[in-house]
Amino acid sequence: MRNVLISGAGVAGGTLAWFLARQGFTVTVVERAAGPRTGGQAIDVRGAALDVIDRMGLGDRMRAVRTRMRGMSMVDGDGHELFRSEEFTYSSGRLDSDDFEVLRDDVVAILHEATAGDVEYVFGDAITGLTQAPHGVRVEFEHGGFRTFDLVVGADGLHSAVRRLAFGPEEDFVRHLGQYLAIFPAPNFLGLEDWQVWFRHEETGGVAYPVRENTELRVTLGFGSEPLPRLAVPEQKRLIAERLAGVGWEVPKLLEAMAEADVFYFDAMAQIHLDRWSTGRVALVGDAGYCASALSGQGTSLALVGAYVLAQELGRAAHEDAFAAYERRMRPFVALNQALATENPTGGPAEESVERAKNAISLA
Repeated sequence: MRNVLISGAGVAGGTLAWFLARQGFTVTVVERAAGPRTGGQAIDVRGAALDVIDRMGLGDRMRAVRTRMRGMSMVDGDGHELFRSEEFTYSSGRLDSDDFEVLRDDVVAILHEATAGDVEYVFGDAITGLTQAPHGVRVEFEHGGFRTFDLVVGADGLHSAVRRLAFGPEEDFVRHLGQYLAIFPAPNFLGLEDWQVWFRHEETGGVAYPVRENTELRVTLGFGSEPLPRLAVPEQKRLIAERLAGVGWEVPKLLEAMAEADVFYFDAMAQIHLDRWSTGRVALVGDAGYCASALSGQGTSLALVGAYVLAQELGRAAHEDAFAAYERRMRPFVALNQALATENPTGGPAEESVERAKNAISLA
């Protein structure tokens, strides 16, 4: 029986763990956070990814906690409404589509619950060293000790430690897209009811939308920028407040809520491009290997489909052939979906482009 270590308990890691465990693999997941991560934005499940969650038997559960938006408004920096739509939202696309939008933390929690009985989870730790040998990978951990696994998969996101250790420094593979985003929860002091409000002012913008039966807001604030150095959370919040100072509408109140938020995410909009997603007994899946950025709207679907295809191929063949087949099947799909982020960065890709990209792979 082959034993696999997955780094990262997010969407890609949880999905891969589910499929591998059901194929008889012994699976361990290591996650730096103390438990399943909370917070984050509403994410989209589209096209081929819908088939993946249904094959897991989790589709109905995820659809049950989907967001229920009635539409959206766009306002300018002074709060004047520029337009509204009851047919689509920027975050989820057409509201009459079979695709759906769901909070990232809900997806992660469902995946963790579905795998906890079959998978070993190691929370509060991280990989610090990888040494490959002919018959396994010796893995060193941040909190001491080492273990040997047959295979290691990096599902640890844009700033993947597995990618850095096995493939090289992040700067060799990252393509900055000229924007930064912050995401955080807040009380629904705007009184929004299943309705998104977006704002745009010069090089800044964002959105607030209600979740959890309209009891809570999820807020995204962003600004255009060249690459910035890594910053601690207080500095990140200070930078956002500076960049959005003077913007009208409800932005001052959103900045106050950001200052008090305990759950907070901030990062560059960037993509990852590698010539290969595996080396020896180590492979990458999801954002670690081919981050498309939130601007594509397809990061979650890439994670779900990539994890499914990788598990499917590992169930069919030895790792060398499985990794090669995984890349052959996924690369055209990844290329089309990454292209969505750069097709029209200020207004999103065309509906036709999304339709083509989200279904551009066979799961057979």
